[in-house]
Amino acid sequence: MESDLTITTLAERPGLKDALWRMLDTWDEFVAQDPVGWANIGRIVAELPEYVLVATAPGGEVVARAFSVPLALDTDGRRELPDRGWDQVMLWAFSDLRHGRTPDTVSAVEITVATGRQGQGISALMLAAMRDNAARLGFREVIAPVRPSAKAAEPHTPIHEYARRTRESDGLPYDPWLRVHVRAGGVVEKVAPASMTVSGSTEEWRRWTGLPFEESGETVVPGALVPVRVEAERGYAVYVEPNVWVRHRL
Repeated sequence: MESDLTITTLAERPGLKDALWRMLDTWDEFVAQDPVGWANIGRIVAELPEYVLVATAPGGEVVARAFSVPLALDTDGRRELPDRGWDQVMLWAFSDLRHGRTPDTVSAVEITVATGRQGQGISALMLAAMRDNAARLGFREVIAPVRPSAKAAEPHTPIHEYARRTRESDGLPYDPWLRVHVRAGGVVEKVAPASMTVSGSTEEWRRWTGLPFEESGETVVPGALVPVRVEAERGYAVYVEPNVWVRHRL
């Protein structure tokens, strides 16, 4: 693992805000088209910098970022980890912020490692830092709508089956990103079947993916965890991404 990184909150180093956004990453273009994420991810940086972590190498280069949000989970109409995972926690967090509700939980939103720096243990360090930051801020748990990294290689495998798959050698999750969470102390709790939704015209999907989108039905898109549903005659396509809820008690 990388041991020479400096990891702090953006509140501690606000001068890194621009560099944080300039960091090259490997996210597929279609993922950024989720309207809830598009509308709110920048608000985390602007309004909740104490929940944003930035990792820099000795030379000052930003090599990873992590976003989280505080929210009130133990309240009427909630209490259960939501089926619309990633989207829902951001909507709850900014609703709570607007209405002055006291948060009781931190939800992970994103941990991203810079292009070329994957496979060096940095994601595990950022997850540990996120847990430590939540504890420092007085929270007793972190929840995470985890995007299982290897699921894209099996788009037709049901997410409920994939989420529970473990390795025979050690009983840890088959998926490497879920494995990082469990090793850090997290517990896989349930599936968020509609964690993120991206809809667009077939022309937009062509621009985002380079694929034709000319036939109705399911289209497998590289990087997508499940197939995209195409309605070619109607001119649109919809991607509903499942995630896996992991709970970290601190």
